[in-house]
Amino acid sequence: MLSSFNEWFWQDRFWLPPNVTWTELEDRDGRVYPHPQDLLAALPLALVLLAMRLAFERFIGLPLSRWLGVRDQTRRQVKPNATLEKHFLTEGHRPKEPQLSLLAAQCGLTLWQTQRWFRRRRNQDRPQLTKKFCEASWRFLFYLSSFVGGLSVLYHESWLWAPVMCWDRYPNQTLKPSLYWWYLLELGFYLSLLIRLPFDVKRKDFKEQVIHHLVAVILMTFSYSANLLRIGSLVLLLHDSSDYLLEACKMVNYMQYQQVCDALFLIFSFVFFYTRLVLFPTQILYTTYYESITNRGPFFGYYFFNGLLMLLQLLHVFWSCLILRMLYSFMKKGQMEKDIRSDVEESDSSEEEAAAQEPLQLKNGAAGGPRPAPTDGPRSRGAGRLTNRHPTAT
Repeated sequence: MLSSFNEWFWQDRFWLPPNVTWTELEDRDGRVYPHPQDLLAALPLALVLLAMRLAFERFIGLPLSRWLGVRDQTRRQVKPNATLEKHFLTEGHRPKEPQLSLLAAQCGLTLWQTQRWFRRRRNQDRPQLTKKFCEASWRFLFYLSSFVGGLSVLYHESWLWAPVMCWDRYPNQTLKPSLYWWYLLELGFYLSLLIRLPFDVKRKDFKEQVIHHLVAVILMTFSYSANLLRIGSLVLLLHDSSDYLLEACKMVNYMQYQQVCDALFLIFSFVFFYTRLVLFPTQILYTTYYESITNRGPFFGYYFFNGLLMLLQLLHVFWSCLILRMLYSFMKKGQMEKDIRSDVEESDSSEEEAAAQEPLQLKNGAAGGPRPAPTDGPRSRGAGRLTNRHPTAT
């Protein structure tokens, strides 16, 4: 059964243009072509990158964050409460007010004490600034290295400056070792990101990040197997050109250099809009949709590859909307706000006010407002005499 599925899966009509077979892409006479089994090396490479990341964050990222003045915020620990903890883990992190009132009655707490418990409990699950800095610094290092390396690999290639050359003699295009290693490194990195997703900083666009990483891995795997390396390399380089700027902006933000962060974010926004909303549709999508089938008809791989690229473009539009919201806020207030994808830490600064407004809870569960102080009696008369001797400053 496995052999029959393998034979069906690797049919020529799925992966290659009409009238082209796998036998034409076999290595001969010193000419080397990409083969799907080459990508198996990306799996151990992903594990190596994970080990390198752990070592980098521990021995370089963390000391660097402290040296640059990144400090974790002190957090108050919650008191153990089995009832509230069970609700937090099973029902949700943000219970509504009716649920809060019910939980408060069950635990013998006031409403504001219950709210405070959930607020502090949510803060405990939020990553510290040093963790965010280490993650951003690792990605910055990789994206910058990948962009510089990819640019050096493609700089002298004709298809970098004229994407239509991606289809010159396609699919009979030989594989260069430098392009292979760069491609393999990118695939290993995105596989490592997928492995680390459950443990990395989770933002509000977590689902979109998962979709993006999956699409990236599938695109690289398919483009390598179908010898679409030229157009695939342009997609990779185009994305790396703005990714390292975003990570640099995050690092500076964690260091609280606001003016530098604002300037970097403006540069990143310009590069992102130009590469993702101008170059990607007008150069990448145009050549894959129209110029790729000038000399031969469409096939399954044509529709599959373009469908993934369109999904990638939809993600570009989604993130562009988030960036525009931040730019609008910047133009309105004159200062860049925090990343709207990030979960902002909640403060306990208003607890005293909430406590003052919250009715006192009696032992029997009944609640009543604060009773007025008696105006007669020995304590009140003594307080009056003290007030007369020492009038309050105004």
